[in-house]
Amino acid sequence: MIWIFLLLLIAFVVMAYVAGRALAVRRSRGARSHSRPGQHGFYALIWVGAPALAMLIAASVFSTSIEQQMMRAGAPDSVAQLEPFRREAFFADARLVGAGQEAGQIWPAPYAEELPAEGRRAHRIASTLNWGGGVAALIAAVLGGLFVFTRIRPDLRARNKVEGWITGLLFACSAVAVLTTLGIIFSLVIDSLRFFSMVPITEFLFGTKWSPQIAIRADQVGSSGAFGAVPLFAGTFLIMLIAMAVAAPIGLFSAIYLSEYSGRKTRALVKPALEVLAGVPTVVYGFFAALTVGPALRVFFNSIGDMLIGGPLNDLGLYLSLVQNQMALVAGAVMGIMLIPFVSSLSDDILNAVPQSLRDGSYAMGATKSETVRKVLLPAALPGIAGALLLAVSRAIGETMIVTMAAGLAAKLTLNPLETVTTVTVQIVTLLTGDQEFNSPKTLAAFGLGLTLFVVTLLLNIVAMRIVQAYREQYD
Repeated sequence: MIWIFLLLLIAFVVMAYVAGRALAVRRSRGARSHSRPGQHGFYALIWVGAPALAMLIAASVFSTSIEQQMMRAGAPDSVAQLEPFRREAFFADARLVGAGQEAGQIWPAPYAEELPAEGRRAHRIASTLNWGGGVAALIAAVLGGLFVFTRIRPDLRARNKVEGWITGLLFACSAVAVLTTLGIIFSLVIDSLRFFSMVPITEFLFGTKWSPQIAIRADQVGSSGAFGAVPLFAGTFLIMLIAMAVAAPIGLFSAIYLSEYSGRKTRALVKPALEVLAGVPTVVYGFFAALTVGPALRVFFNSIGDMLIGGPLNDLGLYLSLVQNQMALVAGAVMGIMLIPFVSSLSDDILNAVPQSLRDGSYAMGATKSETVRKVLLPAALPGIAGALLLAVSRAIGETMIVTMAAGLAAKLTLNPLETVTTVTVQIVTLLTGDQEFNSPKTLAAFGLGLTLFVVTLLLNIVAMRIVQAYREQYD
């Protein structure tokens, strides 16, 4: 039903625009108008559409709580005496029955006999609220139209008022983004403080063992758990470094080739082919890592180990012969392939944005193309390239699926790329999967990890911005 009212609202605002424009033309005959007729039309459109839209949003937000209060107020005595959880489940089934669907569960007597009547009552309440919200929106649109049509005259500064509404809308969008960020930080901080009240922050930041298992019984082995996050951050940065070792040179060199060396036909073929990688889902990269890259590297290292066994490097050979499919090298390499289009596309756009006069001046001084790239283009484009690499680093730190499928879940404190490791994001997903208790340190550890990762990423961004500003001052 809400869609019917939205269609009516769209029709109302279109008519308001046409009527406001026509009224401005008629009233401005023989007089000099401050604003154009179209701006008067938009002013009328805003005053008709904004109040109605606000009423529809308010109805959508508050109708659920009002419906729940009305359902509780008129509930039979047998339903009102139910436990809160069971009572809400009964009301939910009553809404389903009222909508013509089957109940989610079988209710015993006397609730089964009362369910159809409660379903009809729920349907009446929902219909009344929907119609009430729609009618209120239409009344708000009519009142807004009556108000604005009395104000349209030649000396009305409609252009300034429309610009003010647009400015307010843009400010609201910016405020939503800021408030969303503050809300995320607030939720992380609150639950992280609860976690750190149970687990010392020094143990979390400097502990070298991660085993967030809380026993059901006090006498069970491992009842205290271990919440040292150092292995998780070590695994995160190990995989990130491997990924950037793959993505940074390949992406940057491909960008240099496409920007400075390739012809138009070659660029038209190669650039879209690189950007196709950005549209591949990460789960596909995970399958590629687990089923293709992992077995290939295992066979490669096992064959090298077989050749070394029995020689002076026998211990190394024995180790390489036991390498398995899941390892940090596999996850980092495939993640690097995924990041190539990010680095390449952004770096290519940044290099193309360097003024042609810098190239021409370098060539005029007798420099070759490679010297121009090394000594002119790359220094001039360094701030943008640093931003592209920072974006790729943030993407690598936040990746989950590839690590889960290719690197495993073992929290090991190691810098060996042939070992299985895990990352912060993988552990956050693991801790919050399934039924959880949000008064347990095992579940709250996810918020501690999220807050720490947020702070680390923020510090990396601040350092990168300082570096970028220092080089930008030299080339501005």
